[in-house]
Amino acid sequence: MEVTLTTARVEDVPALVASAAALFREDGGRRDPFMDVDWPARDGHDYYRGMVTGVRSLALLARAGSPDGPVVGHLTARLRGRDELRPDAVVAELVSMRVDEEHRGHGVGARLIEGFFAWAGERGANQAVVSAYAANTDAIRFYRARGFAPMHVSLRADLGA
Repeated sequence: MEVTLTTARVEDVPALVASAAALFREDGGRRDPFMDVDWPARDGHDYYRGMVTGVRSLALLARAGSPDGPVVGHLTARLRGRDELRPDAVVAELVSMRVDEEHRGHGVGARLIEGFFAWAGERGANQAVVSAYAANTDAIRFYRARGFAPMHVSLRADLGA
């Protein structure tokens, strides 16, 4: 099936929120017992509206068929602010990405990444970053195949309670 990438508009925010909510359930909900999987539907509208309208942010939608087709995936990103410890780094952060299960393995995610890299390059970014749950080996394999390499490792200790 053909997929068209579009830059999200304000009227697309409900579809973006729905895709983000699915990501929260599928990824964080399975891997983080403290993840509030209801946040996107409850409180995410303003956040994702900001991703759509912000000058330092990007919201891409993957749509089945035409530019007005149903949303089958999304990618959100932003340019990070200046970091005094890394003053020469201009960092584009891939904040979230999801492709509907039935569209995975058909190049949709790769096209979203290509769109993100193009957007980042047009804005002078010299580094792109993404984070993924360590247990999400499929996501890590996907990102590594597109040029991402480990940079930091976050470790946690559960303290009970």
